[in-house]
Amino acid sequence: MKIRSNIYILLACYLATFLRVFINNNFIVSIIGSLLFGFVIAKRFSHSKEQIIVSGFISCFTSFSGFIYFLYKIFNQEGFIKFIFWSNFIIILNLFIMYFGFWISRKIT
Repeated sequence: MKIRSNIYILLACYLATFLRVFINNNFIVSIIGSLLFGFVIAKRFSHSKEQIIVSGFISCFTSFSGFIYFLYKIFNQEGFIKFIFWSNFIIILNLFIMYFGFWISRKIT
């Protein structure tokens, strides 16, 4: 069973990476990922399904390196004040979007 679960996680990673190529905007990907994450954690899937979706799909889709690269560009081009503003804004917005996904999932069920 462990091998089958790992294969599913790898397929979810592949699908997420493939979608990431077509959505070439770190901010939008971050928002979508937070919404999906909130939705999935509220659904209470089985442990293996949750690992496939969260660890496989969502983590590869949102990729922390994309977020860091976005902040790096802001820091180099626009300065420290805008960097502080954007980093806080993105984190707070993503927390609210994640809660919104959680809330939507609870209202659906």
